[in-house]
Amino acid sequence: MGQALGCLQVDQSTVAIKETFGKYDDILEPGFHCVPWCFGSRIAGHLTLRVQQLDVRCETKTKDNVFVTVVASVQYRALAEKAVDAYYKLSNTREQIQAYVFDVIRASVPKLNLDSVFEQKNDLAKAVEDELAKAMSHYGYEIVQTLIVDIEPDEYVKRAMNEINAAARMRMAATEKAEAEKILQIKRAEGEAESKYLSGLGVARQRQAIVDGLRDSVLNFSGNVPGTSAKDVMDMVLVTQYFDTLREIGASSKSSAVFIPHGPGAVRDVASQIRDGLLQGQTALE
Repeated sequence: MGQALGCLQVDQSTVAIKETFGKYDDILEPGFHCVPWCFGSRIAGHLTLRVQQLDVRCETKTKDNVFVTVVASVQYRALAEKAVDAYYKLSNTREQIQAYVFDVIRASVPKLNLDSVFEQKNDLAKAVEDELAKAMSHYGYEIVQTLIVDIEPDEYVKRAMNEINAAARMRMAATEKAEAEKILQIKRAEGEAESKYLSGLGVARQRQAIVDGLRDSVLNFSGNVPGTSAKDVMDMVLVTQYFDTLREIGASSKSSAVFIPHGPGAVRDVASQIRDGLLQGQTALE
């Protein structure tokens, strides 16, 4: 009924294009309007002023001959003050924007290697946005923002890239493992060296204690038993150790010690050999 009477409502964020006898007449803002059709007035169409989004998928080739699909998201809107240009100058806005996106992407990506395409994604989006803003401003449109939302190499290329990354990480892990084993071996060797050093100190202190004990025993025995010499005392100590050794060997069922047949009297010869050896060593040092 309203249209029959020439009454019209224009919604918010929308403008209507009014024509009179087929010629542009006026831009109708949101609200109520009277368009008397009997005087040749009519509404040619409506133009939304809201931000619209167009996703463009463009397949191209990189400098290193890898085919990729670049997905660009363009956000644009018509300008109210240029609604006439936006409505009359373009028959298909989305195809026009898509053509400019294809042109910029296919001119820029072939100059870059695959890795550089990922790294310079923002620069590529900026180039697309600048070109679109310059071109679409003549048609009454504003480019709000342009984003490169995805870069999709071929499936085989992605699998190869993942394998390269996995191999690099495995090589790094092997290097770290080898370095850890090296550190463990160094620490183990340092520990063994320190253990042997401390063991040597213990043996040296043990022998020093034995020597001190023997010296004290000889002095005490010589002092308590008149007429005995240090030689007699050492012979007695050697004989005592000889019998102690025989007792320990006999008490063990798994002993592997072998003695050449000899008698207790041979202990004196052993003592003489020890003393002669000590004297010869002392002479050699002098």
